[in-house]
Amino acid sequence: MHSKQRPIGVDLFAGAGGITLGFEQAGFDVLAAVELDPIHCAIHHFNFPFCSVLCRSVEDVTGTEIRNTSTISNREIDVVFGGSPCQGFSVMGKRTLSDPRNGLLFHFCRLVIELQPKYFVLENVPGLTVGMHRQFLLEIIEKLQYSGYEVETNYQILNAANYGVPQSRARLFLLGCRQDLPLPQYPQPQTQLAKFQKSKYLIFREDLPHTPTVWDAIGDLPEVELIPELMYQDWANVKYGKSSDYSRKLRCAKVDPHNYGYKRRFNSRILTSSIRTQHGKESMLRFEQTLPGTTEAISRFHKLEKHGICNTLRAGTPSHKGAFTAPRPIHPSSPRCITVREAARLHSYPDWFRFHVTKWHGFRQVGNSVPPLLARAVATEIIRALGIIPIKPTGKLSLGNESLLNFIPSQAAQYYDVSIKTSSLRSRKKNSNCQPT
Repeated sequence: MHSKQRPIGVDLFAGAGGITLGFEQAGFDVLAAVELDPIHCAIHHFNFPFCSVLCRSVEDVTGTEIRNTSTISNREIDVVFGGSPCQGFSVMGKRTLSDPRNGLLFHFCRLVIELQPKYFVLENVPGLTVGMHRQFLLEIIEKLQYSGYEVETNYQILNAANYGVPQSRARLFLLGCRQDLPLPQYPQPQTQLAKFQKSKYLIFREDLPHTPTVWDAIGDLPEVELIPELMYQDWANVKYGKSSDYSRKLRCAKVDPHNYGYKRRFNSRILTSSIRTQHGKESMLRFEQTLPGTTEAISRFHKLEKHGICNTLRAGTPSHKGAFTAPRPIHPSSPRCITVREAARLHSYPDWFRFHVTKWHGFRQVGNSVPPLLARAVATEIIRALGIIPIKPTGKLSLGNESLLNFIPSQAAQYYDVSIKTSSLRSRKKNSNCQPT
């Protein structure tokens, strides 16, 4: 028998909140999140002010603390989900077994056992399924099975481009449930590319609608090079161009019938997260001469193709891992790198969702996150397994205090009463973010 209610979710390794948003849009109330980085915690709190954020490592958090520091208390939790830091398993990294981040998987497992949710979802990179790292995955499965959970051992790798996201981004999802419940299904592909584009784990079916393209995602956004105030702040009052169905949904200008998330109060005439990058003349000339769909030889930046999809957006590394900035795509028609907002559009974030005012933190927050539409597709299958008819909330929620978007590392650490030495952050030049309402 189906019931109408909003089930409860908990996000571990929450980051800025990509999975949180996807599960909210599927119909969950995500009432608690755990995240080590206080800059990310502040952004999560701004966008989800009703969610309690524990600014701690999962290594130091107990299930009891998660319950007692949120409104969950002794209520039953429907799902625990999260994507632990993936660099230790990624084929782009060194893939060392001794990487301490790998042990975080076992703390995810521990917290699932302590919180006893009905369902869990673990997200990570495909590299966790191959070579010596597969042993970590098998140990997690075995431990969860021993602790009373049934695990879908035929785990799947899903590509975001098959779920309405204009980006090729493949991720492993491990699903499980308590033994008295039915296992959830994996979501069926919802979209396919309009033309063949080489990428792993993509599914092509003639009956599927086309995946939105790069231009569907960003074509209506104004050219930031023509907006002087974006040299010193990340927002401006603008006029938008012609929108696609995809971009209208992200601008909240069109009703998305499958979105069961809370509406936010925001000024849709204001373009945010769009501070400009000051490129040199030589760089701009090289970008201009680079053919769409190819890589610029010196910077190694990939130039986006208007009618294709974006390559995987990457986050770069934090300060304790060298503080390297990940390659940022080149805009398909302007000789510059894309903005944080353009990256967010390519990641399926709505325009009301805000990121840190600096490009470095903003791009990290996008690149580290699961695309919300991909998370929504997985979460919808958990809703279906729960036998719940999702509810569309009424009214609109206010976003958090804008000071949360401006924190430098020391301010964020002080706000959450944590040591800056444990937060793996570096300072970046801050720009004014005061915004008219």
